[in-house]
Amino acid sequence: CILDTEASPEHLSRGTAQYADAPLLVVEPYFKSLETGRRMAALGKDLGLEHVALIANKMRDERDLDAVTEFAESHGLEVGGIIPFDEAMPGAERAGSSPLDFAPDGLAVAAIERIARGLVDGSVAGNGATRV
Repeated sequence: CILDTEASPEHLSRGTAQYADAPLLVVEPYFKSLETGRRMAALGKDLGLEHVALIANKMRDERDLDAVTEFAESHGLEVGGIIPFDEAMPGAERAGSSPLDFAPDGLAVAAIERIARGLVDGSVAGNGATRV
């Protein structure tokens, strides 16, 4: 089961965490996003979630990826997947369409599919995951 929640600690504090096997915290390569991800990971671990991973979203280049991986490493966090920046994503949003329907062959959709397969086979979120 996949549960997509808002970027807020509220769902964790309301007991949703007890049903989570592998929380994936989607972050962007900006300090506020990374710091929010760090705080959410700490809260998840405080609530007993052992396997928490960051998903690096909207990665435009190696500098973006380095920012996320360096932050993660310095805070003892795992990067469980990487989603590249894909111009199709804002296009899907503007069209009010699912990215899967709007750009099924897009870079971001392919990365999300790899992450989903990693969840199924156990290679994402605390089970020895490397970059997806």
